[in-house]
Amino acid sequence: MLRLMPLFLLFVMTHLACAAPVADLRIQGSNTIGASLGPALVAAMLAEQGLHDIHSVPTTAPNEHNIIGTNAQGQQIRVAVSAHGSGTGFSALKAGEADLVAASRSITDHELVQLDPLGDLKSPDAEHVIAIDGLAIIVHPDNPLNQLNTEQVAQIFSGQLSTWEALGGVGGPIRVYARDDRSGTYDTFNQLVLSRTGHRLSPQSQRFESSKQLSEAVSHDPQAIGFIGLPYIREAKALALVDGASQPMLPLNSLIASEDYPLSRRLYFYLPPSSNNPWAKALINFTQGAHGQAIVSQHGFVAQTVLASRVLPGPHMPEDYLTLTQQAERLSVNFRFDEGSASLDNKARQDLLRVVAYLNASDKLNKHVTLVGFGDAKDNPERAELLSKLRAMAVRRELVKSGVVLREIRGYGAHMPVAANTEDEGRLKNRRVEVWVY
Repeated sequence: MLRLMPLFLLFVMTHLACAAPVADLRIQGSNTIGASLGPALVAAMLAEQGLHDIHSVPTTAPNEHNIIGTNAQGQQIRVAVSAHGSGTGFSALKAGEADLVAASRSITDHELVQLDPLGDLKSPDAEHVIAIDGLAIIVHPDNPLNQLNTEQVAQIFSGQLSTWEALGGVGGPIRVYARDDRSGTYDTFNQLVLSRTGHRLSPQSQRFESSKQLSEAVSHDPQAIGFIGLPYIREAKALALVDGASQPMLPLNSLIASEDYPLSRRLYFYLPPSSNNPWAKALINFTQGAHGQAIVSQHGFVAQTVLASRVLPGPHMPEDYLTLTQQAERLSVNFRFDEGSASLDNKARQDLLRVVAYLNASDKLNKHVTLVGFGDAKDNPERAELLSKLRAMAVRRELVKSGVVLREIRGYGAHMPVAANTEDEGRLKNRRVEVWVY
């Protein structure tokens, strides 16, 4: 036994010497974020912090990255990114194996309770929207189908609609492609499409951990249909979607930025309020800034940069709203609210700063802004109109604090829904305030 001890010590010392250095920042979670956007944000943040020789070190594990930079003192700063699904990020945070969670869906109530010892991860200091994405329903580019409603999508992915002929098309059996269970993309699809209509994903569906692989598979299979994050449409064809009484909407940047598109979703960083990791805080601050949002856009996601654009008139619009489309431009953000509350949600709080900065830079602080409120259907249409106007007034109160003098406030009640009013998720989307500038 004594003779074996030196060999054992040599083995331990060799193993420790070969072990990877401890990362200064550990990010775990969404493959949608971690595949390319996350590493790009990290590398740019390190450069902004004055590091040089920034490079990525290959790893043997798939969907993992090590980004390394060197500071002025010659010390290496290492950031480890593991992208195996949003759920794995929250699990890693609970286990003390992550400093920051990348998630392509919001934290669940169960996860919130489990992570309560780390602080309130739904607080404005913890929950940070970094980009907007849209889940596209994709088919083969030669598929003649152009649009579906969300109920049809649910029936297809649950296996209840199993042939293209049942949808008025051609091609025989429908082959369903889906992301894996650990994916935030799947969680979002399940939440927005399947579970809200009482459906479950068909056990015959083919599952993918990689968004890129799923998109490539659909684009090569004339009988396929799949769901995917916006940057991964690639060679496939995206379908227009109808939700409830909404208009058909393609996954266009303008509709996703305002979160009107039925399958729009937020991408998040979650940082425990108790965290004292300076690199995590630097990454969040960088990502919310102009440079970070430019990188978001470069990687195919929708940045939260405020833009103004004309809106095409349509027969579904009230008459004085049509006049608004002729005289003013709509900003690319909608203000939305916490569930069951008149308080702005965490994204809206950040958007307030962006809107005020835009108005200030455009010299439109004084009577150039009209706020337009919308809501979900009520038994009394007058009550729905009043509530929608009150939401606009809640936004006005916040803008006034920054010196904005409003031109007008309007409330349109349940007109122009962007989602079905049958579920809480849809009602929350319909409770929104648009910003128009003259």
